[in-house]
Amino acid sequence: MTNASRRQVLTAATVGVAGVAGGYGLAAATGGTLPSASAPGQDGTSAGVATVGGREAQGADTVPFHGVHQSGIATPAPAHAAFVGLDLRAPMVRDDVRRLLRVVTDDAARLTQGRPALGDTEPELAAVPARLTITVGFGPGLFERVGRAGRRPASVAVLPAFGGEALQPRWSGGDLLLQVCTDDPVTLAHTVRMLAKDVREFAVLRWTQRGFRPARGSSPVETTMRNLMGQVDGTVNPAPGTGQFDAAVWASGPAWFTGGSVLVLRRIRMNLETWDAFDRAGKELVVGRRLDTGAPLTGKVEHDVPDLKAVDADGFPVIDPQAHLRLAHAQVPAELMLRRGYNYDEGPAADGTADVGLLFAAYQADASTAFVPVQRRLASGDALNRWITHLGSAVFALPPGCADGDYLGRTLLE
Repeated sequence: MTNASRRQVLTAATVGVAGVAGGYGLAAATGGTLPSASAPGQDGTSAGVATVGGREAQGADTVPFHGVHQSGIATPAPAHAAFVGLDLRAPMVRDDVRRLLRVVTDDAARLTQGRPALGDTEPELAAVPARLTITVGFGPGLFERVGRAGRRPASVAVLPAFGGEALQPRWSGGDLLLQVCTDDPVTLAHTVRMLAKDVREFAVLRWTQRGFRPARGSSPVETTMRNLMGQVDGTVNPAPGTGQFDAAVWASGPAWFTGGSVLVLRRIRMNLETWDAFDRAGKELVVGRRLDTGAPLTGKVEHDVPDLKAVDADGFPVIDPQAHLRLAHAQVPAELMLRRGYNYDEGPAADGTADVGLLFAAYQADASTAFVPVQRRLASGDALNRWITHLGSAVFALPPGCADGDYLGRTLLE
């Protein structure tokens, strides 16, 4: 395929399905990189390395639960995640939600430190936290249900429609979110089950979405993960612990929400059959990066800053106007967000094609100034739209963390 015909494909792709905000090996803004799997001790992780058969085991590693911010946001992403969306039962009053959050907070504090939940009938399954984090989020409807509609952060609302979406109710919405992340899939399954038992008196399951990243130790620390299209995914993110990260991720208001964050969760299916049929040079033109190294087409290594003004010998932009990298690039500081992807694989669909994709989680201080404008650009012009479809969408307020003896969400309910 010639360079000219590839560019024709890019132009045609702009009428396809909506792109992902910063999700496919691309990148948004200037700033440091977010480590993926971290070494013990990094970012508050407590190293609990044991020796099994003469080899080091990392299952005892823990992440502190209590603090100013909830864990599972700035925390380096472990290998497995489950996002559980719930709807509150009716009728439900503020005291019911308060009891729910007390129970969840207490068990989360135990489980993340390798201790069984209260009433845990399989306590041995809690002994390997493997950097377990549990993060709680509130959907738009919860605020109305608890009589706190006036305290809902403005951007915690159903997102505006984006061109080409094919959203499905079974992957969208929800009053309450439980985000569970760990390096051990057995720990993940046990934790989700314990939390489901905690909330079943108060809420009904709306959806569960599970995803995975490379296994811890399978590649060097800080290696950028690859999605199932083969692209490095999440090259540039604001670095935790920096002023840039704090401004992009942590909310400064309303007062009860200070230190919290807004999560936009999108389920994005990939059409691997047609992607596989596209040639390698065309794929790189679509993404704006080299597939082998992740380097921008204007650079040599992954973390080189892309030159969006560079042109080739024929006068064409080296990074195409419809390239995902260009459109996902943050144009102003307010568009910065922490972008984290988890692959999903549901196995072959009924027609034999792969049912795979990405759970794209974007954490930000304000979705209306970060996710929404970036996604509008992607939806209207991203060449990658030809190969992806957005199936699910949900927005949650992740309240600030809490001290030992307190419970998550108290500042909203008090």
